[in-house]
Amino acid sequence: MWYSLFSENRDWLVGMGVVSVVMLVGSLILLPVLVLRMRADYLMSGGRAADSFAGRHPVLRWTLLILKNLLGLILLVLGLAMLLGPGQGVLTVLLSLSLLNFPGKRRLEIRLLRLPGVLSTINRLRHRAGHDPVLLPDD
Repeated sequence: MWYSLFSENRDWLVGMGVVSVVMLVGSLILLPVLVLRMRADYLMSGGRAADSFAGRHPVLRWTLLILKNLLGLILLVLGLAMLLGPGQGVLTVLLSLSLLNFPGKRRLEIRLLRLPGVLSTINRLRHRAGHDPVLLPDD
């Protein structure tokens, strides 16, 4: 039974494995860069975090927002597929959520940072690079 399942879907599984390796290497490279580029008060603002596309021409701004969310949606689908098959499914889903714009995203980010060890690991990395620690609201 398992053999026939794997043999019938061999190309799909190999493709997912390749995507998984690319996502793993990419996340190991990009995650520290993104953590260091994040403002220390990123989550402290009363409303939305500063929009990185705010100063752009409206057509370019909307195009970039659509492309960013489209990439996030593609990564979400791939991540969910990797949860069932081979790969870095959880990491890919988390990366996709960081790209997507949706209601409650800020609350979710704060909740994830409050998980044991997450904020301390991020702030340790930031400290080594000479950056201020990430601040969380008291709410």
